[in-house]
Amino acid sequence: MAKITIYTDGAAKGNPGNGGYGVVMMSGNHKKELAEGFRLTTNNRMELLSVIVALETIKKAADVQIFSDSKYVVDSVEKGWVFGWQKKGFKGKKNIDLWKRFLLIYPKHKVKFNWVKGHAGNIYNERCDTLAVEAAESDTLLIDKGYEEATKDPDLF
Repeated sequence: MAKITIYTDGAAKGNPGNGGYGVVMMSGNHKKELAEGFRLTTNNRMELLSVIVALETIKKAADVQIFSDSKYVVDSVEKGWVFGWQKKGFKGKKNIDLWKRFLLIYPKHKVKFNWVKGHAGNIYNERCDTLAVEAAESDTLLIDKGYEEATKDPDLF
């Protein structure tokens, strides 16, 4: 089973506002960076989406170490909260569309989350932050349909 190290970060200019995510993936001599920006979203959505996109990028089952400065994401998984939310139908929770997407990809890999302090000099966390901010400030922002639809119809998710 391949061993993959992933660093992730999300950013939002305003919360909500335009946002983006950044990912650095490494395995052996291989390194890949991913980033996308959205016109209206939140920081937590971008933190979670960065993890989802990274896991979805992996082609075969792998042993994955994810490093994130998001307590929201790390604690939700490592403390098992998301699995309880799922059992209760995500009642009263935010970002349900993304959590459901996460739960589809998560079991395909052996995943361990690690919290890292943001803006503390970790080279890969800093690179992810740069990627996320640049994506949020780009001229080609995508639509975060899950967020925009949920704000129009709060009962949708």
